[in-house]
Amino acid sequence: MNTLFSFARLGALLMKEFIQMRRDRITFGMMLGVPLIQLLLFGYAINNDPKQLPTALVATSQDHYTRAMVSALETTGYYRFDHVVASAAEAEALMASGAVAFVVTIPSDFARRVDRGDRPQILIEADATDPAVASGAISTLGTVAANALTRERGMEAAAREQADSQLEVVVHRRYNPEGISQYNIVPGLLGVILQMTMVMMTSIALTRETERGTMENLLAMPASPVEIMLGKVLPYLAVGAVQVVVVLVAAKLLFGVPFMGGMTLLFSAILIFVLSLVMLGYTISTFARTQMQALQLTFFFFLPSIMVSGFMFPFRGMPDWAQLFGEIFPLTHFLRVIRAIMLKGADLPAVAWEVGILVLFVAIYAAVALLRFRRTLD
Repeated sequence: MNTLFSFARLGALLMKEFIQMRRDRITFGMMLGVPLIQLLLFGYAINNDPKQLPTALVATSQDHYTRAMVSALETTGYYRFDHVVASAAEAEALMASGAVAFVVTIPSDFARRVDRGDRPQILIEADATDPAVASGAISTLGTVAANALTRERGMEAAAREQADSQLEVVVHRRYNPEGISQYNIVPGLLGVILQMTMVMMTSIALTRETERGTMENLLAMPASPVEIMLGKVLPYLAVGAVQVVVVLVAAKLLFGVPFMGGMTLLFSAILIFVLSLVMLGYTISTFARTQMQALQLTFFFFLPSIMVSGFMFPFRGMPDWAQLFGEIFPLTHFLRVIRAIMLKGADLPAVAWEVGILVLFVAIYAAVALLRFRRTLD
């Protein structure tokens, strides 16, 4: 027998490894699923120049000059006028809640000033909490609006050179006028850090008991599934609280991120988000058989959530199917809440819908975890 190398022994070892890979369905799924998700997301969903951004129009007049302005802005592809409001207060509420990215205000005397030969003004307010979203749309404003007004007045082509002097476009970058990217990134990092650590730590909570052989002792205790679940996840809430304090203090002292909203609402939203994460991690632990599988499932959840949540890339720049996919992740809703509270000073009514969805995530994850744990007991 050849002691150095044998094709028969090598073939047997290869067969054994393939059989083991086939049995470990989670690892096999990760090998195929992760590259496919990356390919689809980066190839189709990621777009750093978002178009068709929701826009509110504040216009008390419907003259032909106003219609020409609206039509010209829509033609650029950046603006989608799906809200027509009667007052600035309504537009302010829409922007504070994140329902619109821009507010276009055309004054009631716009047509009269155009006919008199005065220099009319239009106001464009942009939600600059994410500077990347507003930059492309704002860069096209002056030329497009001026050319539209020139065409509507029937002026000669030579007069287009003076278009800039015939219309003044006033741009207000709301909430982040300097366009500082840290104001957008740092609050989002809080959600990303919490998701990475909370889900990872709690996902191995139950599988660790199984691997160490202490699950029998845990099940022999006179404790209900709810008590066992709470006993596993509540300690990690304390860990999450420490992380929250560290990140928020660093955000204020190191990066100067503004805290415009109420602290009570801020910490309440963070608590609900952390609770949803630890419940998710516990749910993952009921599916995984080993700690390695738990980590693999955590990574499989973490990767797409960070891409389609609006943390790395503009959420509104993704196609509709990718935005719909992003809605299933708690991080997507938390980013909207944390940025609205910290940068916009939003109150509870403005973020109530997103907070309600986070509460729903908590209920769903807890129900699935308890159901799966009862099956484990059987």
